[in-house]
Amino acid sequence: VRIVLPPTSLTKMFLNPHVRASVFRLARSSAAAGFPPHPPSSSSAAATCAARDSTRSTSRVIPNTIPMRTFASLTSLIKELRTQTGAPMVECKKALSDPDVDGDLAKAAEWLRKHGSAKAASKLTGREASEGLVGLLTSRDGTSASIVRVASETDFASRSDAFGKLVEDVANAALSLDTDGEIDVEADLLPASTRSNAATVKDALDEAILAIRENLQISEANRVTAAAGSETVLADYVHGKIPGSTCAGTSAALVEIVKTDDNSKTTQDEMKEVGKKLAMHVVAAKPTYLSPDEVPSDVLDKEKAILMEQMADSGKPADILEKIVTGRLRKFYEGVCLTDQPHMVEEGNPKVSKTLAEKGLEVKSFQYKSIQ
Repeated sequence: VRIVLPPTSLTKMFLNPHVRASVFRLARSSAAAGFPPHPPSSSSAAATCAARDSTRSTSRVIPNTIPMRTFASLTSLIKELRTQTGAPMVECKKALSDPDVDGDLAKAAEWLRKHGSAKAASKLTGREASEGLVGLLTSRDGTSASIVRVASETDFASRSDAFGKLVEDVANAALSLDTDGEIDVEADLLPASTRSNAATVKDALDEAILAIRENLQISEANRVTAAAGSETVLADYVHGKIPGSTCAGTSAALVEIVKTDDNSKTTQDEMKEVGKKLAMHVVAAKPTYLSPDEVPSDVLDKEKAILMEQMADSGKPADILEKIVTGRLRKFYEGVCLTDQPHMVEEGNPKVSKTLAEKGLEVKSFQYKSIQ
């Protein structure tokens, strides 16, 4: 290649010592490679090129296309992997650059689950997780339901799409189990399969930790199965649902309603409506026990002792004090027992047990969970 420059430009270039050194190095390397110092004639140049081409064609075959991952293609793969997993860009690049992955997105996602989530979880373990969401799902036939609580460090993280998806995965997995009552998270729930791309609840949890970069925990989970027959209804209510989710919110309640009167004309739809209102009441009133009969004796004795101590200096006879304590215990029951509470959704706030009895119904059980 000949570069022709005006004499003035050549003079200025060779006045620069760096340019002179570069030219001398280029000349030496050309001579060492066997190139002639002066350009050959046109005929000899053509013969030389033809000989070189014939030698190359016999020595090796040059493929038409050479597979090469360009910077643009790597960037697009990183972007797609981040969209799929929510992992940081640096982690996505590490995964795609691993020799065993070689740019395969499926293998890269698996690499992130094995390496990225474990690394993130080890850094986040021990940090307080006091925020989060509650998930509640009822089966299509209405005979079973699950209610779970998943915790996060911040309210901002709990509002993300990745966290909402995790709560739905956990609720679906809990609903698919055969266990009733409280579910053992470590032994039964984490190995359970999900309906999403994640194979198990543990995989879904790891993916969410990798995407959100917070300490996430499945705090508790329960599953309820209604009694067989058409006389029982499970009704639910989720409060403070996050956008785009049908089952995740800040609090939720599940109630089991049964018929007590065989002659009751209350239909299934009416029972569901009654149950829905009662579930809304549970979220608002936050009862602790179903009825006074379910209050533990130690809790009741402690409450009685507090009331007696409050009236110790009243100077009233013991039998009068006993009647006063009994009356005040009714107020205590109204605060903690569902059946004795004033119904906060019904007009006039009648007692819950009275509202249900008028329709030939009673509440058999309830579940309430809140993130706070």
